[in-house]
Amino acid sequence: MATAYGPDTRDRHRPGTGSGGHPPAKHVLPAALRAPFEGRTWRELGYVLLSMPISVVLFCFAVTMVSLGLGMLITFLGIPILAAGLAMCRGFGAVERARARALLRLDVADPAPIRGKGGLMSWVGAVLKSGVSWRHLLYAVLHMPWATFAFVVAVTFWAYGWAAFTYPLWRWVFPAYAGVGGIQLYGDRTHQVYLDSPFEMALTSALGLALVLVTPWIVRGLVAVDRVMVLGLLGPSRLATRVSELESDRGVVVDTAAADLRRIERDLHDGAQARLVALAMDLGLAKEKLTDDPEAAARMVDEAHGEVKVALQELRDLARGIHPAVLTDRGLDAALSAIASRCTVPVKVVVDLESRPAQAIEGIAYFTVSELLQNVSKHARATRASVDVWRAGDRLLLQVGDDGRGGAGVSTGSGLAGLTERLDAVDGILVVDSPAGGPTTVTAELPWRG
Repeated sequence: MATAYGPDTRDRHRPGTGSGGHPPAKHVLPAALRAPFEGRTWRELGYVLLSMPISVVLFCFAVTMVSLGLGMLITFLGIPILAAGLAMCRGFGAVERARARALLRLDVADPAPIRGKGGLMSWVGAVLKSGVSWRHLLYAVLHMPWATFAFVVAVTFWAYGWAAFTYPLWRWVFPAYAGVGGIQLYGDRTHQVYLDSPFEMALTSALGLALVLVTPWIVRGLVAVDRVMVLGLLGPSRLATRVSELESDRGVVVDTAAADLRRIERDLHDGAQARLVALAMDLGLAKEKLTDDPEAAARMVDEAHGEVKVALQELRDLARGIHPAVLTDRGLDAALSAIASRCTVPVKVVVDLESRPAQAIEGIAYFTVSELLQNVSKHARATRASVDVWRAGDRLLLQVGDDGRGGAGVSTGSGLAGLTERLDAVDGILVVDSPAGGPTTVTAELPWRG
């Protein structure tokens, strides 16, 4: 197993850390005062402004093509026209996903491509049967009214906020060119009210400042709806995503099983098999010397007896590595206690389970704790460790902690990285909390399957 205690590249999953494991940047100004000038605010405002013309074009195209296709269904041409319209909506969807990635930092996976069996009609049928295509059409229809509303709200608040905030700087335009003291709030035949006194200008500027500060949060609320629409209508379906995850997990399981088989074959070839071959040769020599030199033959038989014991121990260790008998017979409590007894530091084991999970989950839990305790023995430089196992709802939780030097990380190529992949294959999670200097706490979560 590769060294797992090194620079941590996955600590960004811990609360209170930023991207790449670094603490979040500290700002002098509070978020409310920084928001109008942050890059995120300007990107989101740009997204809202671009949504208006893009959504109008997409809406008009979608309605035109669908109406034309449905209107011509009486003829054969209506079906390919409708399919072409849906395909073009998918193309517009790719543009919208790219725009969301660039401006909203929203990473949306591309849906699966259309797979026809060959020929135009096969492709048309695949497009019309694709739920992704119809969701893109629904996005084209629904996004236009929402984009119009968001555009009006964002531009109104933004324009009025900055105009009122900077009013003292450009009020001179009114007396210079309009012959009035300032902005007119009210006017009839006998009364006119203008914002022209210092107090009124200061009050207008303060109101504008409030609008400037609140506008970024309004824009964020507006684009939150866009995020939901893009994720829900332009991304892959949950079923397709789940199928993709299962395919990936199946590949991990197959690779892990192949690696285990290679390990078992290597251990048998290099260990017990080589020892048994040497034993057979020694017994053959002892048989030849039995009549000529009985004492030498007796010594060789005695040595062969020792080799048999060693070979049996290696076979037991190998069998324990495949699936220990104590786990099958007595469950996790006894099996983990046996692992803990072989650790180089004292280990406290607490297993709080009223029943046993499925054998597959139990085996993964056993080998997960075994790998983590091996890390403690080899790399942690700890004086004590602990193992806690309990059930929370439909999840089995394991927690292994030590008081060692810390710095454990799920970096590429490390033992913890391989352990993470194994847990992912069964919808499990591995979380590492290991600051430099320790202590280290590794929590694994597995589905409970009784």
